[in-house]
Amino acid sequence: MKKILATLVTSLALIGAAPVHAQADAASTAAAQELFDAMNLRSVMTGVMQQMSQNIGTSMHAGAEAAIKNNPTTTPEQKKQALAKMEAELPPAISTLQNAINDPAMIEEILAESVPLYARTYNADELKQIAAFYRTPVGAKMLATMPKLTAESMQIGQAIAMRRLGPLMQQQQEQRQQAQAQEQEQKQKPKQPAKK
Repeated sequence: MKKILATLVTSLALIGAAPVHAQADAASTAAAQELFDAMNLRSVMTGVMQQMSQNIGTSMHAGAEAAIKNNPTTTPEQKKQALAKMEAELPPAISTLQNAINDPAMIEEILAESVPLYARTYNADELKQIAAFYRTPVGAKMLATMPKLTAESMQIGQAIAMRRLGPLMQQQQEQRQQAQAQEQEQKQKPKQPAKK
């Protein structure tokens, strides 16, 4: 019983010490918010989201069109019908995604949830040093070019992914077709009569 009581008292003492730790977190949290202000992060994120929103339609259209045109299991007429259906159904889907991406509330939510991440990763002094960098001409230039660089980097990443994943997807499609052909062939073989 004394051990349980001692453990309880120690636990309560540690909980009582928590506000000191919370103060350090509060300082880091305030410094993270200061950093975000120095980075003009809300504006930068708005620019990134706008670039993403503009590119998403092109990317989705190109991906859907390539998937339809490169499907070896469909006839030209089926491809034509699928392309027409895609052209009718894709614009509203793209518009919905663009509206979600451009919603200012999403940026506010991202910022709010990012502050604790920065506050846990860096101490208040480090965050102030980073903020000081972003107030320099080079830091300001970096922030100004970030949306464009991010968008172009995403396009590069998508192109590389398509170059690498396209052949893999084609290979998998061919393997599925071979498996289906073998299965069909097995079904068409006449069954051997059972030996007596």
